[in-house]
Amino acid sequence: MSVPIRAGILGYGFAGRGFHAYLLTHEPRIGLHAVATRDPVRRERAARDYGCRTYATLDELLADDEVDLVIIATPHHVHAQQAVAVMNAGKHCVCDKVMCLTSEEAAAMLAARDRNQVLLSIFHNRRWDGDFLTIRRALADGLIGTLRLLEIGIWRYGAPRSWRGEKAAVGSIMHDWGAHFVDWILNLLPGPVESVTGIFHKRLWHDVTNEDQGQAILRFAGGRIAELQISSIAAVARPKWRILGTQGGLIGEWDKPLQVVSYVNGRREERSVPTAKSRWDAYYYNVADHLLSGEPLAVTAESARRVIAVLEAATRSGESGRSEEVAGEG
Repeated sequence: MSVPIRAGILGYGFAGRGFHAYLLTHEPRIGLHAVATRDPVRRERAARDYGCRTYATLDELLADDEVDLVIIATPHHVHAQQAVAVMNAGKHCVCDKVMCLTSEEAAAMLAARDRNQVLLSIFHNRRWDGDFLTIRRALADGLIGTLRLLEIGIWRYGAPRSWRGEKAAVGSIMHDWGAHFVDWILNLLPGPVESVTGIFHKRLWHDVTNEDQGQAILRFAGGRIAELQISSIAAVARPKWRILGTQGGLIGEWDKPLQVVSYVNGRREERSVPTAKSRWDAYYYNVADHLLSGEPLAVTAESARRVIAVLEAATRSGESGRSEEVAGEG
């Protein structure tokens, strides 16, 4: 294969097939060399889709000396163990979000990266979502003054499917979309998180073990607040984004222009701001740039570890009934 970086994907379900394998077709410097999955039907599909090698296990994939980079696209609870094995084999590692389930696991992953001098990045591809990029620009341009309150969430009605319904595998209802939301919050609100309050409910979907709804309130210095809510029991929804600043506010819905109200010029001004185009391709562009040219890594493992620490604090708070501090913040 005449590409500088040869990748192997572990897992060929929705994430491995629909995100990682697809996005690699947009980056000519990274080639899909192999896929490993226990499912023989999926192995046949991978070979048919991309003409790549296929393996049944991670060990077989790691034994392939031509694989430079392994992309982990498996359920959350095995990410840490698999990532450490990948890096101990001397291969670079991209791990799908969420990075892992605990700060202890995150520390083990970082130690394996440093010990083996390899790349470790977490697939927070939604840093390149159009609405997030547009909101970040609106804040940088001062359209609503200084951010004081950020609310975000996803509201659905229906039991989670497959392994995402199993708490032991997924972590919590916060550990899927919530990982993206926390990552967005930490990128929009500078400074350490002072405390997290978590609230979790189990009310309806008793044929699965994951929670029905989760809510987290993050407190930052100066009284700044961020709230995220994930629900599978919401028959009606709130706006995806509601952000209030010292001189205005905005509301953002899925795939729609931002609705901005600004008092920056001393009077009420309303405007509709079209959202930018999502650029998920940029994630693997950056990985290739980093490996081949030494460019800074856009999504560092350290930034993903902060997401884990916040989710972990929310889980502890849900159990203790009080606000909890975030490991490593301060």
